[in-house]
Amino acid sequence: MITLLSHLSYVAITTPDVEASVDFYVNRVGLTVVDRIDGAVYLRCWGDYYAYSVVVVPGDEPALDTMAWRTSSAEALEGAAKRIEAAGAAGEWVEVPHIGRAYRFTGPWGHSMTLHWDVTRHHDSANDVASIYPDRPSRRSPIAGAPRQLDHVTVATSDVDAFAAWYNDVLGFRIMARTVLDEAPISVFSVLTTNEKSHDLGVVLDGSSRAGRINHYAFWVDTREEVLIAADVLMENGVPIEYGPSIHGIGEQVFLYYREPSSLRIELNTGGYRNYVPDWTPNTWKPSLGSNNFYRNGAMPMSMTESFPAADGPSATEEGVPEEIRAALLNPYAEQGRG
Repeated sequence: MITLLSHLSYVAITTPDVEASVDFYVNRVGLTVVDRIDGAVYLRCWGDYYAYSVVVVPGDEPALDTMAWRTSSAEALEGAAKRIEAAGAAGEWVEVPHIGRAYRFTGPWGHSMTLHWDVTRHHDSANDVASIYPDRPSRRSPIAGAPRQLDHVTVATSDVDAFAAWYNDVLGFRIMARTVLDEAPISVFSVLTTNEKSHDLGVVLDGSSRAGRINHYAFWVDTREEVLIAADVLMENGVPIEYGPSIHGIGEQVFLYYREPSSLRIELNTGGYRNYVPDWTPNTWKPSLGSNNFYRNGAMPMSMTESFPAADGPSATEEGVPEEIRAALLNPYAEQGRG
């Protein structure tokens, strides 16, 4: 098994109203603005070790601009670039603010990924923001339920298993689990990781003709109580909860989903297992086993099948997932009388 990547470092998303999104991230989520460059706004969670973990970029619609991973070494960055080009993907060397030299490529299913080794480390030293704990890069956010750090990103693709296999073969992502429909051998979800977490890259089935779509990205908090507090604070301030709080079967994380002003989905999660097994064999779940809902006592809302930007094409539903597959995903417990 090759070890080229270490962890997800930042996500860059587009939005038609940058200031509305930034205001939401600062005043509702609890992030802080660290820089503004050429219309893009760079933000960080209070526990992020690097300069930023979220970039909000001007765009016509909510979408993924790029997702970035730090490599395991400078040599690994060079090796990853060579492997990507040998696999036939297009890439280029770019300069990224507060990072420097990085390799950016578009994968076979249209997703932009940025790989880098160099970083700017964040550590507040001013008395008004410095933490009393030496290992923390800054003081805990005053916003209740504010995330400690970025956690993962989940994208959409037309072939879940092929996507997972490519990123495993080329970049060494470990495939941790997959979900196949009860009714047919159709893979609808898979989770991959670069480290001991259950996943830092997820992939859902996409029935649309648009490439490179994102389903959501996620933040991490320390405890399940913080997830509940965040849900309370969001609702008290007029932000609807899309799904949760509950627990995923795959990964076993406590989760909460909501939307930012552009309509892009955000997940807040905590918990979950840690897996250090180098030769792990991924298990296959089915929706009826509780892959989405650990307790198997409720169906995922239809809105969760929506990815970004909006789907198009004559064969796609509004959410970009064929109707028969959506029905199987959304009500997997119907035959058990629990749907």
